[in-house]
Amino acid sequence: MGRSAQLVQSHWIDGDWRLSEAVEGIDVLDPSDESLLAIVPAGTPGDARRAAQGARGALPRWAATPLKQRIAFVERLAGRLADRADELAEVITAEVGAPVTVARQAQVGLAIAMTASFADLAAGFAFEQRVGNSLVLKEPAGVVAAITPWNVPLLLALQKVVPALLAGCTVVHKPSELTPLHAYLLAEITAECGLPPGVFNVVVGTGEGAGADLVRSPHVDLVSLTGSVRAGRQVASMAAGRVKRVHLELGGKNASVVLEDADLRPAVAATVDQMCFNSGQACLQWSRLLVPADRHDEAAELAAGLAGSYRVGDPRDPSTDLGPLISDQARERVRGYIRGGVEEGARLLAGGGGAPEGCERGFFVRPTVFSGVRDTMTIAKEEIFGPVLSIMPYRDEEEALRIADDTAYGLHGAVWSADLDRAQAFARRMRVGQVDINGGPFNVLAPFGGVKQSGIGRECGLEGLAEFCETKSLQLPLEVAEPVGPRLRAHAI
Repeated sequence: MGRSAQLVQSHWIDGDWRLSEAVEGIDVLDPSDESLLAIVPAGTPGDARRAAQGARGALPRWAATPLKQRIAFVERLAGRLADRADELAEVITAEVGAPVTVARQAQVGLAIAMTASFADLAAGFAFEQRVGNSLVLKEPAGVVAAITPWNVPLLLALQKVVPALLAGCTVVHKPSELTPLHAYLLAEITAECGLPPGVFNVVVGTGEGAGADLVRSPHVDLVSLTGSVRAGRQVASMAAGRVKRVHLELGGKNASVVLEDADLRPAVAATVDQMCFNSGQACLQWSRLLVPADRHDEAAELAAGLAGSYRVGDPRDPSTDLGPLISDQARERVRGYIRGGVEEGARLLAGGGGAPEGCERGFFVRPTVFSGVRDTMTIAKEEIFGPVLSIMPYRDEEEALRIADDTAYGLHGAVWSADLDRAQAFARRMRVGQVDINGGPFNVLAPFGGVKQSGIGRECGLEGLAEFCETKSLQLPLEVAEPVGPRLRAHAI
């Protein structure tokens, strides 16, 4: 995709580019300079219906395709993604505003690694298992509507699409209307890899439009959404009408907890760095730094100095650390939280709502650090989705645990300690789906997801593959299978 604006009028449906029924278009902006990248169709109910019907028609053949062939396709996909990694990174820098190094290494590089990991996992996945006189089968869940956000778009799309395809499902992908251009490239790449028509489809549009149409579709069996809590509630409500399955990967208000024996500097540095990743636009961002009360001021000084050293600016400049937020609406939302933090009595140590120097155009916000944050403050409770860190003191581990868990979310967290056993013991008590201990890196083979309002279900790993399967058990006659317990009479069951 070049820098000149493009007019896109089609969706990828049933193995071809199909002209949209839409009479209205959606402007796709470059958030770094507010220029127009493209105009894409605002998908209609008819567009969504055609895509879902195409996926439904392709389902029997794809579900019956031998697993080895499905794995071979995913291996080809990982290879073609790697071949076009620079092109994908360029698109993501343009539509998301991710700095070039972040786009190439994290946004695209991690997506490729995750795709390859699923191919390896599928080869050893128990699609059939003998349990006594039963044969337990894992079968495709059916047609999947994969509704994905704008912040890490390629990775979060492939986290759904790849395991769904390996499980034998067919897919309709609805990317965010703010960042649809990577999805067009992904459709091209799947076609290059020889995926049969209708197995993977792309419909572009708003969540309230094309997204809702897919959720309600009688042809869709499972909806997998990554998005806000508000969107998750709407999807769950709409899907309930047909009692269809939903996966929801929603928000987070994640705590990085520094225990009193931890080395403070690396813990604070890692937390600030993670807070700044993707300009704070990540559900797994550590937005709260919990430190012992007697080390609060030292931690605050360290964090403020580190935050001030990050370079904010043009995402195409290799020296840039933070690009813009995704939109003017997102920037104003983050600025509102920053103003609210000051009004509620938190101490602003770094950053603030003003534009960084030299960033008069674009949706930029400086890395911001607050100290003295109480757990009753809004900035300590709500997901900000920007580069804002709240430093919070605690008296003892029990209070640290209470503060860490005192949100509506339960997605991610971190624990730091000189004693690994102590850190693990604390992490086990946190009510979240994933905890990093002493900077443990993200593992594409491990399941990811949350509890409470952070969602339902898991992505990545064997659990992520299993989410796209239905379970069937075949009860075999005892003449061909050894029973595992007392023989039960039919009328006793």
